[in-house]
Amino acid sequence: MRTTRIEIEGRQGCYATISRRRGSPDIEVVILTPKCPDGTTLEVTARGDADSENARRRFARNLHRILEGCEGANGDVEAYYHEVERFAD
Repeated sequence: MRTTRIEIEGRQGCYATISRRRGSPDIEVVILTPKCPDGTTLEVTARGDADSENARRRFARNLHRILEGCEGANGDVEAYYHEVERFAD
């Protein structure tokens, strides 16, 4: 089994789709918000090294901020990190 896409919802009207194309070195996240209804695409590396893991943690913190509209506590951000990490090497 291979998960190809995860859709998540933050506060009302804020959504993200996390995916990774087969063979791609990056995880792609499309973010839809009321301020950007056409979507914004962000990418983060999928490599398995420690620096890449730290980059994904920072990415998850930013994704939480965008979708929830506030800074998250560690547990809040960890939930977002877990979803992004599903697509990592």
